[in-house]
Amino acid sequence: MKILQLGKFYPIGGGVEKVMYDLMTGISEKGVNCDMMCAATDRKGMTVKINEHANLICTPTWTKKAATMISPAMVWKLRRVCRNYDIIHVHHPDPMACLALLYSGYKGKVILHWHSDIQKQKMLLKLYKPLQDWLIKRADCIIGTTPVYLKESPFLRGVQDKTVCLPIGVEPVRRDYDREEIIRNRYEGKKIVFSLGRLVHYKGFRYLVEAAKYLGDEYVVLIGGTGVLKDELSEQIKSEGLAGKVELLGRVSDEDLPGYYGACSVFCLSSVQKTEAFGIVQIEAMSCGKPVVATKIPQSGVAWVNADGESGINVMPEDAKGLAEAIMKITSDKGVYAGYSEKAGRRFVEFFTKERMIEKCLKIYGYE
Repeated sequence: MKILQLGKFYPIGGGVEKVMYDLMTGISEKGVNCDMMCAATDRKGMTVKINEHANLICTPTWTKKAATMISPAMVWKLRRVCRNYDIIHVHHPDPMACLALLYSGYKGKVILHWHSDIQKQKMLLKLYKPLQDWLIKRADCIIGTTPVYLKESPFLRGVQDKTVCLPIGVEPVRRDYDREEIIRNRYEGKKIVFSLGRLVHYKGFRYLVEAAKYLGDEYVVLIGGTGVLKDELSEQIKSEGLAGKVELLGRVSDEDLPGYYGACSVFCLSSVQKTEAFGIVQIEAMSCGKPVVATKIPQSGVAWVNADGESGINVMPEDAKGLAEAIMKITSDKGVYAGYSEKAGRRFVEFFTKERMIEKCLKIYGYE
């Protein structure tokens, strides 16, 4: 069996690309041939041998429009090599990959991985919808990351009979106890609330900053990430008198990230829109045994990932006071906290390991 993961970008910049890359590496490490074809974010094409059973094929790009890499070379490259593959596993949303598949003439099995609906790019969706409809019809099987998103997506209502849930899985975060100690000493005596993501509207960080007003002085809120709202959030922190209680960390390096996950008491995902379809950061925190406070975004899988009352607590979006109350409820008592912590770690092992994702994906492919 030979598989091709098709779509998105390289180097990895987001959750979809990470899932693709992890599938390629995980499947190929099982001895199954699995390549990945994507657009190069630096515009230069290349092919890299990952291991004996995997190649990373990056096609050169012209430009980026509406969050899509324009790579005509992907069309011609896929047309030349598609017949070498038994299955093409295409990752949505990515109009360029869909267009390449359409013009490839490929007659084999197609797996469609539905990571999310197109939310922000309304004009793009109008232009892309006929192609998207073709892709949904062409797919032999449609994978969703949560049962909620599969059921609630308006685009998948007529094809529920060929959908299957494959939760995203990751390697557990490797604890770095030295860095954890440095961070705890920096915020000595504080209960650390950690959050991580791009500083953009749908992440809802303004509500997390506001939530700090309802937390006692024994709490500190740390937000990692960069983005267009940095100045706006900085001004909010200043104007609401939260300097020292809320801190914008900027980009958190891969080396420092395990320290923050390990040092925090609670991880918070304050997102407010369905653009947040899953929230990989939640399961990374769970892998460290950290309880999660997340939001009940309508039609999103976020609240399914974080089991309410087990691995953490889910509150309504845009509810700053609700976020604060959930954080305090989890951390108010050692016994209560230990229960949430234990169940968070257990839920990660039960649903969200990379090994489980790879094993189930191979079953979907029909590989035994």
